[in-house]
Amino acid sequence: IDIRYASNNNFIGKRINGYSSSTAIGTKELALALQEVQNDLEHFGYGMKIFDAYRPQKAVNHFSRWSTNDDVLMKDAFYPNIKKRDLFKEGYLASKSGHSRGSTIDLTIINIQNKQELDMGTSYDFFGIESSYNYSGLTNKQKSNRLLLFSVMKKYGFKPLKNEWWHFILENEPFPDTYFNFNVE
Repeated sequence: IDIRYASNNNFIGKRINGYSSSTAIGTKELALALQEVQNDLEHFGYGMKIFDAYRPQKAVNHFSRWSTNDDVLMKDAFYPNIKKRDLFKEGYLASKSGHSRGSTIDLTIINIQNKQELDMGTSYDFFGIESSYNYSGLTNKQKSNRLLLFSVMKKYGFKPLKNEWWHFILENEPFPDTYFNFNVE
């Protein structure tokens, strides 16, 4: 795991409210589905790296407050071609996140031997058209890597977010109308 919001390595550049630990939390249903994904990926010599799972509502509120201030510390790395104030309007951030329901996951595929991430064409949380599944400027290998992630996640009951290759929601999530707000500890 690499829970970016518990560190300074994220689009804000500071630890996000509600993340006091680099722990991935999710519903039992999420964990069971991810175990199936992991088992399938192992056949290729691959595994998963989780960037985010459950996200407290206070973290979402932190994103919202940040979007209205003048801080652009991480703009070049995470949203070089989008105005910060437009991140919500463009669908990269939401005032109510599926992550707060406990059955949404941000992840990538890694090589099990060397723990290196497969090349997906952009980094995690890169807010731009380049991160969408239908982006045409990818190499064949990047397209293939994204397709593998998409296919294995879909196979085990996840639906993707079209503009973020790393973002998946469990289709039969157990708490579809609940937004939790406890800390990640």
